[in-house]
Order: sequence, then structure tokens, then C-alpha cells
Amino acid sequence: MTCCQQPRSMVITNDLVHSPTGRIDFQSMNAFEIHHLLCKLEQTPEQSVFGHLLLPEQPSGLDEDPQSTEQTVPCVVACHGSRGWREHNDEHVKNWLASGIAVFKIHSFEARLVDSVVEDQMMVTHAMMLADAFSALKLLGTHPRIDPARIAIAGWSLGGMVALYAAWLPLAEALAPGGERFAAHLPFYPAAHVRPDEQRWSTSPIQILHGEIDDYTPVVLATGLVEQLKPLGVDIDIKVYPGAHHSFDSTEPITMLEHAIRLDERTVRIDLDGNMTGEIAPGETIPLNEPAERYAAIQRTQLVGAHYGGQTEARNQSRIDAVDFLTRTLLE
Repeated sequence: MTCCQQPRSMVITNDLVHSPTGRIDFQSMNAFEIHHLLCKLEQTPEQSVFGHLLLPEQPSGLDEDPQSTEQTVPCVVACHGSRGWREHNDEHVKNWLASGIAVFKIHSFEARLVDSVVEDQMMVTHAMMLADAFSALKLLGTHPRIDPARIAIAGWSLGGMVALYAAWLPLAEALAPGGERFAAHLPFYPAAHVRPDEQRWSTSPIQILHGEIDDYTPVVLATGLVEQLKPLGVDIDIKVYPGAHHSFDSTEPITMLEHAIRLDERTVRIDLDGNMTGEIAPGETIPLNEPAERYAAIQRTQLVGAHYGGQTEARNQSRIDAVDFLTRTLLE
């Protein structure tokens, strides 16, 4: 784990009725685990977070003045991975803006004085980032230039997990009781190891993009989830890029992160009461609700060391696939 410098003082924004762009500070919360979002939300401490709102220069298919306040555009809430915002994430953002889609980049790490959680996944968790994402969704719905019915979510790795499980309705109902929901979900190589007993999912489309030989967040977890949900009528698909590692959409060389905390094929269960458990060894299940329990699991499993790096074919195709999915779900 590495820490950022102290951020500037935040001025919390409660609505966006004056059409701001650029940096926007807003209120979220610091829930450690999904269990706390489901069962202990009222006890969860608040957390100030910020993001950057980028509007397209020209809304897709429109010839009017791009600064007109009468136009509305779709938007993507974008969530970074365990190394924070990277150059390849921004390449996707540029493509989406060029397609006429606004983007709201959430800075979940920087707001909490963290640069990376590669070696310590407890500093900023997926539950914290889920809270950030839904807080952003609710706030963006007040912006005059953004269509609240066309706000999607995308994310990479840890952020991909956020983009994926934001489609699980018990979470959405807890974090957005007013009914705000994402219109589409685009997870890049997500951690897909959580298996809820309560199978209620969004009707919005989910498109997972994953690498065949990912040993950081193994693709078998994502394909397993897709195979479980498709027969239930969930609109979920996965595209697997042959020979591609984690972060296949980057231009970085294939690199071994020796101390990165990774997943294997084991899953985590959420029961109907919101309690989380995992099988740590054959026939041995342990609770995973609280920080001490997750730390104990990490110490027991010793799952460390994973590769990341780009692959030209997967990188190029995934950029096309991402734009195609967002265009189909938000612009057509």
C-alpha cells in the first residue's frame, strides 16, 4: 500500500443543478464489506470522495450547439482498479467521449489517501467503491446535461468487480433506495468470486471483457457466474480474449507482481441474511464479514503473485467492443 499526499479541502456537492464539470466532491461512506452495506449501513462512517465529470464535445448524432443546456447525454461512471487510474483506462474514456458519452471518473483511492491496494486489499475495498459508485449515480441524476435513465457503470479489475456487482439488486436497493439504477454494466477483468444466495439481478445488460490466461482475477470465476445467471434470465455475457492476461487493454509489458493479492477458483457466499462465508479448506468454512476475518483468510490462503500486461489484439478489440456495447445500450 502507498499513500497519496493530503488532498485539498473538499466542498461537498449535494446536487448538480448548476451543470458543473470537472472536479466534483461528494459524500460517500466507508463500508468495509458488502455485509456492512446490507446489514449495517446506518452504522457506516461517511467519507468525502471526488470525481471528475467530462462532457463530450459533441453529443452523438446531434448537430446542435454542444454547450446547449437543452441537450442531455448518457454518462458512464468509471471505477479504477487496484493500481488506481492508469493510462489505458483513459484511452477508453477518450473513446467514450468521442462517441458522445459523458464520463464521471471516481477517485476512490486518492480521496482516501491511497495510491494502490495491490498488496493490501483492505485499505480501500470493493464495498467502499460500490458506495462511491451509487453516490455518484444519484448525484449525476441531478445534472441538467445528463440523462438519469442512461447512466452506465464501467470498471477495471477491482473497479470491474464494482461494475459487476452493482447489478445485484439487494445491493442497489440498499445504496439507492430511491430506485436509481445503472442502465448498463461494463466490467473489465473483474473479480467475480462472490456468489449471493438471493438471485435478484438488474434487468440492465452486463458485458464482461476478460482475458483467457488471467491469473490475477481468474476468468473461470466470471464464466462460472455467467453460467449461473444466464438460465435465470439475467442479461449477462462475457467475451474472453485468447492468450490475454490481466490488464490486456494496456500497453504495459507482461509483468509479475510478486506480492499482489490474487484470487483462485474459490468463491465467497452471501447468505439470505447478508452474512459472508468462504471455504478456506475442503470442508472448512469461515466467516468473512469483518476485517479481522478477511485478514485471517488472506493469511491462511497465501494467494500472492499475479501477472498483468497488454496484448495488442485484445487491447484493440476491447476498445471496439466497449464502444459497441455502450453505444448499443446508451445511444440506440
